[in-house]
Amino acid sequence: MPDRNVDILQKKTLFQGYFRIDSYRVRHRKFDGGWSEAIEREVFERGHAAAVLPYDPDRDAVVLIEQFRVGALAAGRHPWMLEVVAGMVEEGETPEAVARREAVEEAGCRIGELVGIADFLASAGASSETIRLYCGRIDSTGAGGVFGLAEENEDIRVRAMPADEAIALLDGGTLVNAPVIIALHWLARRREELRRLWAGLPSPQSPQSP
Repeated sequence: MPDRNVDILQKKTLFQGYFRIDSYRVRHRKFDGGWSEAIEREVFERGHAAAVLPYDPDRDAVVLIEQFRVGALAAGRHPWMLEVVAGMVEEGETPEAVARREAVEEAGCRIGELVGIADFLASAGASSETIRLYCGRIDSTGAGGVFGLAEENEDIRVRAMPADEAIALLDGGTLVNAPVIIALHWLARRREELRRLWAGLPSPQSPQSP
């Protein structure tokens, strides 16, 4: 349903490639009840993503992935980043299905139960992308190796570690990717509850070999 407090005066596509950039000319209702002047903004259209933090409640361990990110390079940061598993939601897919598929492709993990963490905008000032973030139950036995799809030029290293070690990396400022920061803050508050919730349930299949 259109928002009556926003007028879209013009919308046009400036670029269409692997990603898309649209130009918007809008005005919006102000807090004093009046209307703003017309504002022109470019919006990065990437699509919507699902992400999952694989967590083994029996070992109190998480699985993170490490891969090269050109955006981090452009920002002057170390371009190999520790992250949670994530992927884009394609037409006809559910975020839950994407989380399960990407966990196998990127980390060799079979996800059992899924618990929602958050559904948020990645960068609302410039992009329409949303991220649906989960925590997924895994068996971390043997987790590790290098994964990813060759046709997508993926080169992904899997790192299994105790949850306390991952949270220490968070507290030490080593982790700079928003989904992993959000996920580990959530896990730090909720992992005892998760361990009680998932106690006694059959373990998911062990990770695949790379």
